[in-house]
Amino acid sequence: MSENSTELVSQLIHFLEEQQSEELLLAIEQHHPAELGRLIESLPNKYRQTFWELIPVKDKGEVLLAVHRELRLSLINITSEADLLKSLSTLQMDELADIDADLPLPVVTAMVEAMDSQRKARYQTVKDFPDNTAGGLMDTDATAVRKDVSLKAVYRYLCKLRKKEGMLPEQLDHLVVVDRNNQVKGILHLSDLVSWDNSLSVSDVMKDDVPLIDSLLSASQVAQIFEDHDLTSAPVVDQNKRLLGRITVDDVIDVLKHNAEQRLLAQAGLNNELDMFAPIAHISLNRAIWLGTNLITAFVAAWVIGLFESSIEQLVALAVLMPVVASMGGITGSQTLTVVTRGIARDLVSGANITALTVHELKVSFINGTLWAAVVFFVAFFWYGDLKLGGVFALALFVVSLAGTVSGALIPFILKKMGIDPAIAGGVILTTITDAVGFLIFLGAATLILI
Repeated sequence: MSENSTELVSQLIHFLEEQQSEELLLAIEQHHPAELGRLIESLPNKYRQTFWELIPVKDKGEVLLAVHRELRLSLINITSEADLLKSLSTLQMDELADIDADLPLPVVTAMVEAMDSQRKARYQTVKDFPDNTAGGLMDTDATAVRKDVSLKAVYRYLCKLRKKEGMLPEQLDHLVVVDRNNQVKGILHLSDLVSWDNSLSVSDVMKDDVPLIDSLLSASQVAQIFEDHDLTSAPVVDQNKRLLGRITVDDVIDVLKHNAEQRLLAQAGLNNELDMFAPIAHISLNRAIWLGTNLITAFVAAWVIGLFESSIEQLVALAVLMPVVASMGGITGSQTLTVVTRGIARDLVSGANITALTVHELKVSFINGTLWAAVVFFVAFFWYGDLKLGGVFALALFVVSLAGTVSGALIPFILKKMGIDPAIAGGVILTTITDAVGFLIFLGAATLILI
């Protein structure tokens, strides 16, 4: 949180404690609903209801979209059905579809019944797709024109649309060109609409080499297409290339933000939907499962060490140097694990190139393993004056570096094949393997050669 945000949260807490409603209302008016969502997440539980009740009803729908699901549910529970209906009326169809599962059934029913036939059809179109697909992300407000009309007619159409709706669709940088069967034929950029002679037809200036987003593509694949083509918006089509809606860059930013947050929390085994101030019992249970998993893996490493207890008792230097071997193996493996996991997330890693990628990473590991094995050999020798100990130490570090690399390359790929998110389980498995292999090689070689 930035310094300004920290000061603002402190100021809000002061206003809430002092019950200074006028100052709170003034602060609320100065912030966008998404910012209000972050602020209410930053507030401890005892202040949230008071702050929520002061937020204007017209902004509450967007605030609900901005907060984590657990907090969203708690805010919905303390809001009247009438206020919920008013706040949801300002949302777009894809936004409604994102949160309707969290709403009371009477509110959803009343919300649908209040829609006109056009909005109801748009809402149902989005509802038919899972949230993490292009169809679930899209908004159905795509503005379409035919290619045989003039630019002047298109301009008049936009003017009428603005007068009727009060505004044009957000992030509107182009119009979708369709035929009589609603099949997409290209797009008409607004910059071309206003800069070419208005007597020209749409077909004269339209672009037909545009990427079309299949409605069944995953959200991550959609984000990749936007990144590759530097898009602001793109039409979404069904399998017959019929226009269903459009996805805009703000939807993609939400996807990227969600994915980044999910990966960050998954590394610590945390629930990506967990509220920062969620009930202590809930947080404790969530973290206990992860801690228990890590404890089991730690006992595996401890069991390997226990096999060589007598060796460690005879040569105390082994206990001093063991953590270095495990640490280097873990870091080497983590570097490869990160590369492969990122590649999987971007659809760059498959069965066709995993072997080549593993060999490539092994070559890198071989060079670094040789370099640092030589370094630790001399460190151990000058520290303990024992050439054999230095050799065993260097050998163990070299082998565990290669083992960590192979594990880091194959673990995320295997987990993905099993339907398990590599970002969640990859690190734990890698740590177990590198610790166990590192201790086994180091202590085993020391037992055979030194003792």
